Amino acid sequence: MAEIIVVTSGKGGVGKTTTSASLACGLARKGKKVAVIDFDVGLRNLDLIMGCERRVVYDFVNVIQGEANLRQALIKDKRFDTLFVLAASQTRDKDALTKEGVETVLKALADDGFDYVVCDSPAGIEKGAFLAMYFADHAVVVVNPEVSSVRDSDRILGLLSSKTRRAENGETVKNSLLLTRYNPRRVEDGEMLSIQDVEEILGLKVLGVIPESTDVLSASNKGEPVILDMETVAGQAYDDTVSRLMGEERPLRFTSNEKKGFFSKLFGA
Repeated sequence: MAEIIVVTSGKGGVGKTTTSASLACGLARKGKKVAVIDFDVGLRNLDLIMGCERRVVYDFVNVIQGEANLRQALIKDKRFDTLFVLAASQTRDKDALTKEGVETVLKALADDGFDYVVCDSPAGIEKGAFLAMYFADHAVVVVNPEVSSVRDSDRILGLLSSKTRRAENGETVKNSLLLTRYNPRRVEDGEMLSIQDVEEILGLKVLGVIPESTDVLSASNKGEPVILDMETVAGQAYDDTVSRLMGEERPLRFTSNEKKGFFSKLFGA
């Protein structure tokens, strides 16, 4: 049985697609068979970050509309034999996605032996976002440590507890918090919420904390999910997150401001 993970948020621009790509690559690197699906019909960014945009022939909507079968539309990643991408359509309306169609695709992936299906949700509460979360077993709620992002994510948590298939069956979706663009210095200066602030407001423990880093944008521009660059702190933080997702114990890193000693300050080291 495939575990369906939705990567979601209330606010746009918090790093959902970066997170979806990194989680999918991290799980595949650990030997799991993974499909990552772009639910953002009309925009389609996942294939760019995964570096397979030129290989998209058929997309998610083509499969749902019966214009192609799932095997035709799945793009096999060049780095991992067990990782596949299902791109969104850039030319269709969001109403092209249907609950029945999404369920059929997810069932087919489960029947094909996939261990995980990562659903990259659009921001907000429109149809694509609703369908991305409806069938989820586990929701990774991506939040920036600032008030508007946290407030909007609280709304998403309400929907996860009431408008999903699990909720209809009297069950719960497992919710995890992922903090992105975290800057300990700005937290100390009172410009950002702390990890503890966000956990307290949302009532969730963090699954991972991704530090603010220019490496994330550089990796995205190269079509290489940042988790693949283990020289970067963001890559290491995402790798820790994947390990925790799979039940391993990993301490939180890159969450405190390094204090420079006297000689470091003196010589600028």
